[in-house]
Amino acid sequence: MKVLALNGSHRPGQNTATMLNIVLDEVKAEGFETELIELYEQEIKLCTSCNKCLMKPECSITDDDMPMIINKLLAADAIILGSPVYFGNVSSMMKIFIDRSRSIHMCKNALDGKIGAALTHAGLRNGGQEMTQMILERFLQCHGLRVVEARDPETGIFNGGPLGTMFDSMDGKKVKWKKDVSEDMLTVKTCTSLGKNITRVLKQK
Repeated sequence: MKVLALNGSHRPGQNTATMLNIVLDEVKAEGFETELIELYEQEIKLCTSCNKCLMKPECSITDDDMPMIINKLLAADAIILGSPVYFGNVSSMMKIFIDRSRSIHMCKNALDGKIGAALTHAGLRNGGQEMTQMILERFLQCHGLRVVEARDPETGIFNGGPLGTMFDSMDGKKVKWKKDVSEDMLTVKTCTSLGKNITRVLKQK
């Protein structure tokens, strides 16, 4: 079985990627194959709204990297999406990917029955993570995926998906920031729990 993660951050290898890799490390520890795709490093053209995908499960754009990504989505057993928060929403790269996935949704949900999960990251503690998380999870559900949460089976806490932040504390009027998301122990814990839950559900299939 294979778990595919897609990072919508415009900064490959940074905080959102760190969160995704924590999840994938848990998956790999159970012997599953994993892969992380940095969307920013791929060429994904804008959807032209030609509506070809309304008639048949095909996209009129074939000269970019989206066909390759779609093939990987179809081959995966579980799909994890990660995005930083840009103005209370997903990044523009993630939105382009979402729009271009219409060819595997409009006529038939080609990803139906797969496992899905999502995570988000923002600078501030209340920086729009929950809304962005809802957008990603709603997208996965529209494609027919079963969304797995980061609930810790032992404690019953950490509902939903991992929501990372760079905010640390206030020192008078000055905000103190974490150096990176790996210093956010709650986020690390929720990412770890998400990875464990994904493998648990995959083993049940």
